[in-house]
Amino acid sequence: MEVIETAIPEVKILIPVRHGDARGFFCESWNARRMAEHGLDLTFVQDNHSFSRAEGTVRGLHYQTPPHAQGKLVRCGRGELFDVAVDFRRGSPSFGRWVGVELSFENGRQLWIPPGFLHGFVTRAPDTEILYKCTDFYAPECDAAVRFDDPEIGVDWGIAPERALVSGKDAAAPRLSEVASPFVYEGGT
Repeated sequence: MEVIETAIPEVKILIPVRHGDARGFFCESWNARRMAEHGLDLTFVQDNHSFSRAEGTVRGLHYQTPPHAQGKLVRCGRGELFDVAVDFRRGSPSFGRWVGVELSFENGRQLWIPPGFLHGFVTRAPDTEILYKCTDFYAPECDAAVRFDDPEIGVDWGIAPERALVSGKDAAAPRLSEVASPFVYEGGT
């Protein structure tokens, strides 16, 4: 497994080795022992599978508040998406900054998004499936969001905001400046 740092060091790209032949391929999408060697000593408690029928579907920017903050390991099972993490930790030198990575079935990349970050994605192809592992269980009372098209964050989704297919919840989400982050930067990675 190759682990690549992004412009925000806590957010990492993971690229599993694919062992292939004429039949297809096999890969380990997660191996706790190998990841611990890279400083990612994680326990996942829930796997999620999201399907988006249309290209241009935007989901996010989502987070869960403590005590049920979630880290997520995201990958694409079919199709293609642009996955985004936004630093949401008060006091962080990168607060409000974002990184985005193209994830597809073809490239096999995964994105690690730790607790304290907003998460969202836009589909780049129809019938896109997103699979992600979470470090805490879904807790509806802790579920929250920030507007995907907040100009203060400035995510370049690759589509005009008015063309994005979003849920009512996401369209009504507050801007970053209207939310008091429950997360605090503790220094280091």
